Amino acid sequence: MTLANSTGKKVHQPVDPWRERVESADWAAVTEEVDEYGGALLPQLLTHAETVALRDAYADDELFRSTITMGRHRFGEGRYRYFHAPYPEPIERLKQALYPRLLPIARDWWTKLGRETPWPDTLDEWLDMCHEAGQTKSTAILLKYGEKDWNALHRDLYGDLVFPLQVVVNLNEPGVDHTGGEFLLLEQRPRAQSRGTATLLPHGHGYVFTTRDRPVKSARGWSAAPVRHGVSAIRSGERHTLALVFHDAA
Repeated sequence: MTLANSTGKKVHQPVDPWRERVESADWAAVTEEVDEYGGALLPQLLTHAETVALRDAYADDELFRSTITMGRHRFGEGRYRYFHAPYPEPIERLKQALYPRLLPIARDWWTKLGRETPWPDTLDEWLDMCHEAGQTKSTAILLKYGEKDWNALHRDLYGDLVFPLQVVVNLNEPGVDHTGGEFLLLEQRPRAQSRGTATLLPHGHGYVFTTRDRPVKSARGWSAAPVRHGVSAIRSGERHTLALVFHDAA
């Protein structure tokens, strides 16, 4: 990007492609969708080359602090790895770009539910609060699923301090690299039957969804509807996912 300064000379400003991709979303429409269903599709946040680089990174042990085999813990089937912090550039840049867009939704939800809104204006300030509370472990995740693998319905809480929205990015091409593997949300609605949604995420696109619960309108005002998320069985091929959680873990 090139701008002119007060002397008329051209000044080159660094371009943040990840922020530009985040800003390309229709955030009014995203907010409306998340408010209604608890999740919403985002634009393409990662290029083909960036998704390939992240998939290849799965084999680099030095990038990760921990590896979880889901079947061993009855979380489903497949494996996922927690990145060390500081994160590789695409991950950190995306988190920094997404946080201020998600923050108004988070504050609105907690206000409707009569809860305090503890989140400051910047992600760095919020993570400092997490660390002061003893939540110091990094939470960006790279997940890998093979044929017949799946992810059980769950919530990524990790401690007392929780940011109520998170984002996943599909690093593979549906219908080419894998079949199945839809992203699942299950919402337990107050005094009503649970409601489920399934979304097949396009390659490189993000999906924002609720971490723990969200407000739903009821006869008594606003009530909290608990929400869990997971992944349906991979019918064929292989699927990698980048998960961006906006609070750190105890």
